[in-house]
Amino acid sequence: MGSVGLALSAGHTITASQRPAVQHAESQHTTPKRPLQLLGESRVQPSELRPSSNTTPSSPLAAGELAANNEDLALAAACQRGELEAYGRLYQLQGARMKNLARNLLGSSSDAEDAVQETFLKVQRSIASFRGQSSFVTWAFRILVNTCHDMRRRRVRRKEDASQEPSEGFAPPEARAAGSHPSLRLALERAIDTLTQRQRDVFLLYEVEGFRHAEIAGMLEISETVSKNTLFYAKKSLRQLLAPPRGSQLGGAE
Repeated sequence: MGSVGLALSAGHTITASQRPAVQHAESQHTTPKRPLQLLGESRVQPSELRPSSNTTPSSPLAAGELAANNEDLALAAACQRGELEAYGRLYQLQGARMKNLARNLLGSSSDAEDAVQETFLKVQRSIASFRGQSSFVTWAFRILVNTCHDMRRRRVRRKEDASQEPSEGFAPPEARAAGSHPSLRLALERAIDTLTQRQRDVFLLYEVEGFRHAEIAGMLEISETVSKNTLFYAKKSLRQLLAPPRGSQLGGAE
């Protein structure tokens, strides 16, 4: 399985002593990222249920969620009418976030570009099947995640086929973005790559992209409870893999 090219914001932390510097695609429309909490979480996540038409916003946050919901519905309707400007608006709002997630899942910027492009083609071809059972953005990200999974499987098959043919030379891996802690970043990438597919998806969607468990449930077609439990075990696995060996801090003591 290919290595995961993780892109996190500088404010994330894995443990008190490990702070890998990694990159995150910048966009004014992205959701603020949360600090990583490998010891589990106690936050109660809001439901993804849409507000009814007679809902009266009681706070600026509620008003903002209502506005975002209305824009999501309007964007879906415009895409279903075949308005190309609506697809451009979807890319403007979510393109950078989609590329970042695809890069984390695939470990390659070029593959991420291909995945996002393929996703938008699939969205356009499948828009008639959208029934509004989840938000339009959640539906689009579900297509993206499935597209990335398909690309990873194709890449594994290509490697298996290539291993059976005479090698003509070693191709160096794609250069990674520079970071102030390359060894820690590599350790983090390798640790994430050892997670199960579902653990990796939930971890990246929640901790890196900032999606709520209700949204992740819609993207991965699982329940919110499964999403929360999966995140807990993903963090537990990462904490165990990234923890320094016992006695390492006392190794230099006399």
